[in-house]
Amino acid sequence: MEGNGHNHDVLSGSRFFFVTVLNVLITIAEFVGGALSGSLSLISDAFHNLGDSFSIAFSYAAHRISKKRQNERNTFGYKRTEIIAAFLNSIALCLICVFLVIEAVKRFSHPQSINGNLMLIVAIIGLIANFVSAFLLNAGAKHNLNMRATYLHILSDALSSVAIIIGGVLIDIFGWVMIDPIVTILVAVYIFYESIPIIRQTCRILMQGAPDIDYQAIKNDLLKTNGVFGVHHVHAWSIDEHNIIFSAHVNMHDMKISEAQQIYTEIDDLMEKKYHMCHVTIQAETTRGENEDMIYDRGNDIP
Repeated sequence: MEGNGHNHDVLSGSRFFFVTVLNVLITIAEFVGGALSGSLSLISDAFHNLGDSFSIAFSYAAHRISKKRQNERNTFGYKRTEIIAAFLNSIALCLICVFLVIEAVKRFSHPQSINGNLMLIVAIIGLIANFVSAFLLNAGAKHNLNMRATYLHILSDALSSVAIIIGGVLIDIFGWVMIDPIVTILVAVYIFYESIPIIRQTCRILMQGAPDIDYQAIKNDLLKTNGVFGVHHVHAWSIDEHNIIFSAHVNMHDMKISEAQQIYTEIDDLMEKKYHMCHVTIQAETTRGENEDMIYDRGNDIP
């Protein structure tokens, strides 16, 4: 939660504007440099940077929307806007990777002469600009999936520039033009590899998948609460990577509502402090139902 407040500073409009302008300038330079030098890796990186410019603007817009307060139509607020942005950005990266590999394979069949010097100069300029952008976005990437996806875009650009620089040196010294599509494929594989975990995690959140928590440990802790003798129909899901919702049916001994309130408070404190749940709902029952399974509920997917 503290990371969210910190991200507000990192995601300031001026920083995002500066990073976007840098990416647009890199894109123009690489398109021109790639066309003049004949380097596919420069042109492919230009497309990548163009996508990054849209990605950064999209991520910032998603972050701003996610800060809107909840209302009658969106009772959990708009926090998942950033999850959707992270998912779409990562999917876009994977599609770019497929395009790069296809174009690189074509180059193996139809090699072209490449101006290694020009390729090298443009790549060095791109590398410097990418490192500046990555530095500006680095802090937010540690606590936020949306920022991590955007930061990965920038970091992959920096890696592309390093690979292109190496390729430019080899082409300039040894004339190895085939190194250009090889570098393109290596960069594409790396970007794809780094994007998959973000896609997996965002899909899990969007599909209401259960977070990584020990349900048996939760049940044991709840059963240690005075007045509780049963726990079942437990559900947990994530709003985003920071906020987890929890609900459960809890069997209690027959008592006054005021006495039950003490148990609710104890359970709420337990779930918030030990298991970091942001919202806890407990349904009290005085008798055991037909089904005492902790997760399963009458054979339905959604109870």
